[in-house]
Amino acid sequence: MSHSAPPGDDERAQLPKAPSPPRPGASGERSPESWTDANQRYLSAALARVRGRIERHVAQEPPVPEDTLERALEEAARAMPAPAALERLGAIFQLSPFEREVLLLCAGPELDGTFAALCSRAQGDPRRPNPTFSLALATLPSPHWSALNPGAALRRWRLVELGPGDSLTTAPLRVDERVLHYLTGVQYLDERLTGFVEPLRHTPSLVPSHQRLAERIVGLWSAPERKDALPLVQLCGSDASGTRAIAAAACAELGLSLLRVLAQSLPTGPDTSEVMRLLWREAALTRSALLLDCHGLDSSDSGRQAEVLRLLNRSEGPILVVGPDRLRALDRPSVALDVGRPTSLEQRTLWSEALQHHLASGAEPGDPPEPVLESLVSQFDLSGATIQEACHHLQGHERGEALESTLWSACRALTRPRLGDLAQRIESSAGWDGLILPEPQRRLLRELSAQVRHRARVYGTWRLGAQGARGLGITAMFAGPSGTGKTLAAEVLAQELRLDLHRIDLSQVVNKYIGETEKNLRRIFDAAEEGGTLLLFDEADALFGKRSEVSDSHDRYANIEVSYLLQRMESYRGLAILTTNMKDALDTAFLRRLRFVVEFPFPGPGERRELWRRAFPPEVPTEGLDFGKLAELSVAGGNIRNIALNAAFLAASEGTGVRMSHIWRAAQTEFAKLDRPLPPAL
Repeated sequence: MSHSAPPGDDERAQLPKAPSPPRPGASGERSPESWTDANQRYLSAALARVRGRIERHVAQEPPVPEDTLERALEEAARAMPAPAALERLGAIFQLSPFEREVLLLCAGPELDGTFAALCSRAQGDPRRPNPTFSLALATLPSPHWSALNPGAALRRWRLVELGPGDSLTTAPLRVDERVLHYLTGVQYLDERLTGFVEPLRHTPSLVPSHQRLAERIVGLWSAPERKDALPLVQLCGSDASGTRAIAAAACAELGLSLLRVLAQSLPTGPDTSEVMRLLWREAALTRSALLLDCHGLDSSDSGRQAEVLRLLNRSEGPILVVGPDRLRALDRPSVALDVGRPTSLEQRTLWSEALQHHLASGAEPGDPPEPVLESLVSQFDLSGATIQEACHHLQGHERGEALESTLWSACRALTRPRLGDLAQRIESSAGWDGLILPEPQRRLLRELSAQVRHRARVYGTWRLGAQGARGLGITAMFAGPSGTGKTLAAEVLAQELRLDLHRIDLSQVVNKYIGETEKNLRRIFDAAEEGGTLLLFDEADALFGKRSEVSDSHDRYANIEVSYLLQRMESYRGLAILTTNMKDALDTAFLRRLRFVVEFPFPGPGERRELWRRAFPPEVPTEGLDFGKLAELSVAGGNIRNIALNAAFLAASEGTGVRMSHIWRAAQTEFAKLDRPLPPAL
């Protein structure tokens, strides 16, 4: 009997479909124990038939008649509440009757303690207790040589293992351990896949926007015209937990399990093909789709990137890809779906449900306070998993102020961006009292703070952001001479809004290589999108200058950098502040897209007097300081802080309090640094 072999390594590995075992408690189905017991009886009956054929070969007549063995197998088959594991495996890998018998022959010594002695007797050699292909050809019906072809199912899918021997027909055969356990009804993950493959469970519910994407996948894979060639589905977005939950929900609806494959842990090297073969076999045995998780995959790792594409291009089974970006250079049809975080209204619902669960178990059950919900949704853009994780920090806390402050601190910690060497986190305790500015500038800063706090209500509840994300970013420019308080104002806002402050290091962002600056900017904005940080681009004119006339390729790509930044600033959900000493050097289109422009003027005598008065905390001993006289020094607040600090060191070295003479000497040093005439004696 001839049997067509599965495709070779150079062809696409089609993932067959097979019925799954009965689920516990399903309507009209027996319990898993009933199926397991019936499967054991069926496997024993099938093995007894193979044993009888070997005994007939040895003694011409087996102890049990052939028709009796056949009836026992038929009765065991009728008693099965669902297809037996042997039948499912045969359907999955399209085994011929002879190949199924060979598989049972190899499983015999593992399941029957007397089977090895029978094989030795049948082969006439006590040193050959293992089954061989020669024994199979001599004893089993409808034999065909192609059954042991390397491209045929038994060896291609590693159902049986061929040991060392003098020839192909006399080499010992063994059943693969994972396959043996499958035949007995035991399911587990092949240990050779441990470390980069894991089962992914379906979460109980999705937010409506994510549920619609799951339904889209179900529709794509359920279309009648796509039964034989399922499109690859890519779920693109930074919300890793959300993309995985959508994939799990779609597969659950389709009756598929899901195996998550970690792209960053995929093996590389000469053994890759073998591991990939075991992966596809595992997916077939468990009736699973594959989820290739590219979150965290290093884009510079070309070797692993190549393995990812190879895995995808050589498969036709149900497979999903999740990651921040769409994969290209694919040889099979694919559909890319963009996955955003839950909307503001959905996040509000998630917060409310999570907090209700917490409050129900506390001393004061009830609905979560509305101000708490609004403040959290206004500032943070979180996934459902992150919201749940934040609520875990509430153990031991009750309602009231402790509830809100604990959640806020948890959200800040969970959303703290990992920017590496691109930014520096600034710890600040500065308040409004320490910011000396004219009233119009202070009013603008307070308006900026108010917009950040209430953006969820305006954009979400009032739906003023329903037309799209463009133009919804809250961005501000602080322009003015050096030392006038621009960075201090950013620190005050971070303290007011209870946000982390990250100052962007432009020396690390700007890169001479084409495209690298945009990549760095993207890393910054993507990492900060969840809303727990304030981005400060200090001296931003170095990066965001006017677009120039294009005279060569460098000008063209420099303009692209500015254009890319303009687009990201318009859609950035968080708060970004840019400072500059040269407002006129900035691109006018860039200025037009900013929500706030705050001019920081050079301080007048009144402001300088107040700056001097606050330059020395109460703990600093002072002697006869004349703040009116000090205000005559025409310097900005940053210079005043430098002079005060240097004067304090001079006083400390002399063992006295800070005097006017110390400030005069410190002022001489500061004015020399500024290349300005020395002030008169104070």
